[in-house]
Amino acid sequence: MKKVIVCLCAYMTLTMAFSSKLVSADETNPIADQMRVAEHISRIYKLIDWRGSDLLPFDVFEKAYRGYINLRNAGKLSLDKQILTVCDFALPSSFNRMWIIDLIARKVIFNTYVAHGQGSGEDCELSFSNKSSTHKSSLGFYVTKDTYDGEHGTSLHLEGMDDGFNDAAYERGIVVHGADYVSEQFVNSKERLGRSWGCPAVPSKLSLPIINTIKDGTCLFIYYPETKYLNTAYWLNKKVAHLPETGIFDDMASVVTPKPRMRIVQYITNGKVDSVKTVPIGQ
Repeated sequence: MKKVIVCLCAYMTLTMAFSSKLVSADETNPIADQMRVAEHISRIYKLIDWRGSDLLPFDVFEKAYRGYINLRNAGKLSLDKQILTVCDFALPSSFNRMWIIDLIARKVIFNTYVAHGQGSGEDCELSFSNKSSTHKSSLGFYVTKDTYDGEHGTSLHLEGMDDGFNDAAYERGIVVHGADYVSEQFVNSKERLGRSWGCPAVPSKLSLPIINTIKDGTCLFIYYPETKYLNTAYWLNKKVAHLPETGIFDDMASVVTPKPRMRIVQYITNGKVDSVKTVPIGQ
């Protein structure tokens, strides 16, 4: 009996020790994980060829790409097209504030105008809604679906992925379509774009190539620094489970140093312009 008890004790001791080793081996360091994800996103950003386009601010790209990874890991996106579309509504509508990025080719395919909803506001301080008849834009991540022929020609259905923020988009008829009020001519006359009924409308002459590029399961992200969205949105705040294979991004020799967007700043003394300087946006 003593032998049996001794054996059982020894077995339990070994089992507990072995189990402890398994847990330790499977455990990950949350801080290290976060650093690894941050390093990966920074690396991808630096590898994208931004030449020929305005520079998408890194903090906006970081959020867009983090959500893209989470949606991809959840099986929500097509792996045939690794395209990320970002609409930065923190910028005025007179800016080229839509970026369509080919993550495989590491380049910007389109950088152009995109309109927001007339209910969201004029141009700077915007508001957003997930409700019908508001004519407001909706924040968050979308997955592109199929196309249809409508009032604005070929248009692209969008499925909103953020509960409470844009998940009513399909029912509201929020789609990508072309519009004549999204043009340089309109900006020159009004100093801003025209506005949609909540759709991310694009220039008419680019609508078909844009739609054909991003349709069928790619990620589109509409960004604005709204506190509630940034703090609570699921895909934005979800911990990244695993990163995409990065072999295609390993050639660091091809890194292109982004050229920052510039703005003109006037320095005024006693009511008169003292000097004028060109500085990067954000400074």
